[in-house]
Amino acid sequence: MIKFSKKYAVYKLAKLAFIVPCLLLFSCHPKNKLPDPLEAGWQNEKVCKVLVENEKVRTLKCTFPPGVGHEKHFHAAHFGYTITGSKFRITDNTGTREVNVPTGYDFYNKRIEWHYVLNIGDTTAEFLIIEPK
Repeated sequence: MIKFSKKYAVYKLAKLAFIVPCLLLFSCHPKNKLPDPLEAGWQNEKVCKVLVENEKVRTLKCTFPPGVGHEKHFHAAHFGYTITGSKFRITDNTGTREVNVPTGYDFYNKRIEWHYVLNIGDTTAEFLIIEPK
């Protein structure tokens, strides 16, 4: 019979306490080495800035002039609102498509494993991305 020390048992429980919520909520993804929307940019330039960040929420404003995109990144759960729309080429795990995103459009995603986008329209697009913490 193998005996385990209390210290080892506490370590295992602590590890389990971290892993289970991650699996249930999909909020942690240890394999994901991609940047989040704030960290990702376009050609070494930031496209998003923080408007509000506190213990409950982070709100980003992301701006994409024509010909500017957002490098490959992931999203945790978020609500989005289009301040000014445009036409985008979006690539994700389902393929590549072109989408007209209208002004005033809102959306919610539990998670986006990865995607990258390019503004192929002729207007500067602006989005609010609201992420609960």
